[in-house]
Parts: sequence; structure tokens; C-alpha cells
Amino acid sequence: MFPLVAPLRLVRPSDMWFKPATSVVFASAVPNLTLFAVDRLDLVMYTMAGSLCALYGHNLPYARRARAVAGVVLAMVIGMAVSLVAASLTGSTAVLIAVGALLAAVQKILCDATRIGPPGPVIFTFVTSAALFGPQRLGQVPGHLALVLAAGVVSWLVTLAPALIRREGPERRATARALDAAAAYADHPGHRTRHAAVAAVHGAWQALLASGRPTSARRALECLVVHAEAALAAGLPGGPAAPAAPGPDRLRDWARRTRGRGPVPVPPPAPGTSEELFGIDAERAARRAGGRREARRALLRRLAPGSPLLPIGVRALVGCALAGYVSQAAGVGRPYWAIVTAAALYQANVSLSWNRALQRTLGNLLGVLVFAAVLPLSRVSPLALIGCCLFFSFAAEALITRNYWLGSVAVTPMALLVMEFGGTYPAGELIGDRVLDTVIGAAMGLLGAMAVTNRRATGRLEQALADTHRARAHAVHALAAPQPTPAALDAARRRLTGSLVELREADDAAAGEWWQRALPQEQVLAAEQAGHRTLAATATRRGLIAPAQENGAV
Repeated sequence: MFPLVAPLRLVRPSDMWFKPATSVVFASAVPNLTLFAVDRLDLVMYTMAGSLCALYGHNLPYARRARAVAGVVLAMVIGMAVSLVAASLTGSTAVLIAVGALLAAVQKILCDATRIGPPGPVIFTFVTSAALFGPQRLGQVPGHLALVLAAGVVSWLVTLAPALIRREGPERRATARALDAAAAYADHPGHRTRHAAVAAVHGAWQALLASGRPTSARRALECLVVHAEAALAAGLPGGPAAPAAPGPDRLRDWARRTRGRGPVPVPPPAPGTSEELFGIDAERAARRAGGRREARRALLRRLAPGSPLLPIGVRALVGCALAGYVSQAAGVGRPYWAIVTAAALYQANVSLSWNRALQRTLGNLLGVLVFAAVLPLSRVSPLALIGCCLFFSFAAEALITRNYWLGSVAVTPMALLVMEFGGTYPAGELIGDRVLDTVIGAAMGLLGAMAVTNRRATGRLEQALADTHRARAHAVHALAAPQPTPAALDAARRRLTGSLVELREADDAAAGEWWQRALPQEQVLAAEQAGHRTLAATATRRGLIAPAQENGAV
């Protein structure tokens, strides 16, 4: 039974919602006002493709963000090239729908494989699908792609600009999340808070390891994560007592000050901190030596035959094609919105896809009403149209972290207003087509999700279970050494932490699928419990927390 109310509940906004919101406004304003100055606002669709690249990478340290956003811009240019060339070579709606569905599937697989993070493939699908159904000549393609690339460069500069003011900003936010999560676990020990704390601490270490050479601020952040890790390990199942571990109030105070604009708080050194930081330096050096090569291998494994990502891509292909063709049969001349609606639904499993379908449908229908209300204002002048688009761009990112449907209320009028740059359309026709496309896209998208099963989700869970067993065995071996080096013990602990995070994600994804073979739930629970006991034992061995009278089983 799919839920109806829970998917629509509002949550607290993200602690960094303003980053993508302000970035996309600046990245859009520069090209939009430039085109206004030269009286070529009809080209906004192409610059908008590059401007939306500013939504990506805000959770990454700046060194990694530079590479990630550059990759996003390159992928956007390639996707737009395929769409524009296809649009210039054929006027067949049926062929264009097939191209759009194929693009949506490839974009979904690549975004999941690279783990680029929010907003995921939906931005790529939105701009490339819209470009498919616009008027285009082959000779115009190079110039239009140049506009996409130029706006993408502006987006790249905008996303990296905060590094000039606050070089450790992403690492500070990741560390603050780890401290808050450890405090929440200390207040309310349980499976949910434990998993959230383990994932947050793992994310903080990943951010710090990817942040480049250590600075005094990063050293202080690493010390804070050591304290978060110690507080977490002290409460893990089988973990020892930790009278010296910081309490939840102190952890939250550190988190507040770390997230703020003042200097990073410098905590008193936890037991074993110097050895921990030595291990971090050794691991950072090892990553510099072979990190990119290992990242490429991991990407190829996610794209290889047998990957659990491939059925999700097939779902996107089938669902988007169905949505496009049914929309065409219903009389919509440019059914790109149905394709985008279907593409936006596909999450890790069927249950989450249902939630997104409900959110998307409600948000789009309300968004159409908002569009009808603001359309007269947007047609007052070109500057009014630019201002409305920038406002809704900001509002979308400000609201979407509270719930996807709330963000969609702003996304829908923004998407419809972008069409106004190329010429005015009858309001009734625009609204009617969008309502029809939304309903058809959501229905056909869900049909595709249910028709294409993902039995590989169980295989992913079994693989994650095996990886967790290997990571735990490696940690136990490191613990058994008479004098384990700090680097070896810390690397083993972080490897085990990462495997536990992956195991929980794989289990959650598989549990939301249907037509699955039986899931090894008892084995997963036993592996998680044993892994957490081993994490506590490594913390004791490293001196991060004081040993209890009786240690739990490793």
C-alpha cells in the first residue's frame, strides 16, 4: 500500500539551501541581462542550459567541486548537442520522443553512477528535452552550443567564487553535520540516529580527505570530527564507556560555531588525536597517488553489465517513451513536459518513485496556477520577465529541500516563463498542455517503474553485505596486529564505516522494490551490529575513548 500523506509532509530546510539558490540567480542574471542588452532574449533557452549547471556540486570541497562542475558543464554541452542536431535533422515528433527518452535514460544512469548529487538528472532532461522540440537549423547549432558553454563557464565561476571568502566552507558544513548527528545519537540512541551519525561522520571524513592540503582550519575541523567519532563510538552496540567523550550540548555548540562565520573552534585534543591526524595525512597522500584511478574503476564498475543502475535506466527509457507517445496521442504538440515529468520520478526503488510521483503531480498542478497568476506581470516588459524567472529560480531552491512538491510549485512557473523569451503563447493552451502532460507523465512514469523490475537491487544488497564482511575482517586483522600503525587502523575504520553506509543504502533501496526474491534481512542486521562493535573496538584501540571494564565482542 503506497502512502498518501507522509510523502507530502514538510521537513526542515537544508542547512545550505541558499547556496544553490543564490548561485543559480547570479549564473542566470549575467547571461540574461547580457542578452537583454543586445536585444536577443530569444536565445535565453541556450544560456539557461549552462546557467542551471550552477545548481550542482555545492556539497563538495572546492578542489573537487571544480572538477565536478566542469564535468556537469561538459555533459550539458554534449546533451544539448545531441538534442539540437536531432531537432535540426528531423521534424518527426515520434523520433524526437525516442531521442528524448534515450537521453533521459543515459542521463539517469550517468548521474547515479557518478553520484553527482542533487538535483540529479532532472535538470539535464529538462533542458535537452525542451531543446528537442524547439525550431532549429543545423547551421545554428555551433553558435547555440557556444552560448551553452559560455553560460556554463559563468556557472563554474559562480560555484567556485565563495572559495575566495571562505576556503573551508564545505568542510565546515560537513563537520557541523557530523557533530549535530553525533549529538542527536547521544540524546536518542537508536538504529535511525546511529545510521545518520555514521553516515554524517563518514561524509565529514570524505570531505576533509578531498579538500586538499591541510591548513590550520582544516586541522581544527579534523579534531572536531575525531570528537564526533569518539562520541558516536562510545554509544555503539558493544562499545565501551567514554567518560571523557563530549556531551551532546557541547557537540551542538561546536557545530553552531563551526557552521558560523567566526573562526573554527579548537577543541581540547581527544585521546589519540595526534595519531588520528597522522593517519589522515597518510590516507590523503595515498589518495593523491591513486585516488582518481580508483574513482575511474569504481565508475566503470557501476556502469558494467549486471549493475543495479541499469534497470533504473531501462525504467526511465520505457517510462519517458510511454509518456511522450501517450502525450502526443492526446494532442500535445511538444510533449517534452511529459518526458521530464516521467524522468523526474525515478528514484532508488518503486516506493520512492511513487512518493516522487505524488509530489511532482501536486507541485506541478499548483505551479500552473501560480504561472497563470504571474503571467500578466511577466508580460509587462522583458525586464519583468527576467525578474520573474530569477525570482522563481531562487524560490525553487529555497523551497525544494523542505519537500519536493513545494519546490515544484516554483519550478513549474519558471519553466513555463522561459518559453516566453522565444515568443508569447496563448495562456490557456500552455496551461492545458502542462496539466495534461503532468498527469500523463506521472501515470506513464509509474507504469514504467512497475513494469520494469529491478531484481538486481537484491544483488547489490548481497554485494554490499559481502563488502561489509570483508571490511570488518580487514579491521579485525588490523586490530589483531601487535602494534598497528595509525594510518592502517584509521584506513580500516573508515573503510568499514563506508561499507556500513553502503550496506544501509542498499538495504533501503532493495526493501522498496517489489517482485524481489527474499532479502537477507537477518544477515544485514547481524552484519551491522558486528560492524558497529568493531568500530567501537577500533576507537578503543586507537585511544579515542576510554576502555570499559568489559569490551564488547569484536
